[in-house]
Amino acid sequence: MSMNVILLERVAKLGNMGEVVSVKEGYARNYLLPQKKALWASEANVAAFEAQKSNLEARNEETKQEAQALAEQLEGQQFVVIRAASDGGALYGSVSTRDVADAAAEHDFNVDRRQVAMGSPIKYLGVHEATVTLHPEVVVTVQLNVARSPEEAELQKQGKSIQELAAEEEAAAEFEIQELFDDIGAAQLDEDETEDEQRTERPAVQEKSELDDQR
Repeated sequence: MSMNVILLERVAKLGNMGEVVSVKEGYARNYLLPQKKALWASEANVAAFEAQKSNLEARNEETKQEAQALAEQLEGQQFVVIRAASDGGALYGSVSTRDVADAAAEHDFNVDRRQVAMGSPIKYLGVHEATVTLHPEVVVTVQLNVARSPEEAELQKQGKSIQELAAEEEAAAEFEIQELFDDIGAAQLDEDETEDEQRTERPAVQEKSELDDQR
């Protein structure tokens, strides 16, 4: 079942302020009307909107300019979110829209979690994107750098993936083990050379002793 509503602001994929559109009743009653994005398009409401249209447009333009000013500061920001995760990068939990809003707040950006949109909750380490709708006509993209430590976040910021970091750690560990074996081998070689020298010296000493006895 559908119903006609008059939009009080621009709604993506639906229409602009002042347009009367037909939508599903559930969508209108559960979202558009409670969020004050629209009014039921009765004759009285349409007349009331027309009487207040200039004021609504002026207010919308004011909030749009405020959103654009914030967008200039927020666009492209990368927020670090520290989470526990497995060696394979899977989070013990997930990063939600609330976490995005909290991370933005830590940098003095006033963002409501309802303004944040992600394809799905983040469940893996790495750099992810989220969109923030500051105004129906102002949308920005921010990044979430989800890491196990600030140091790991810094490496991910430089473009290294969790797989690359794991490979580097494994290579470093193998290098340390190889160095240890090399040191052990060198020490054994020195010991063998010392024993050879001692064996070479013993006959010479014995021969000298025998000559002294003959005298």
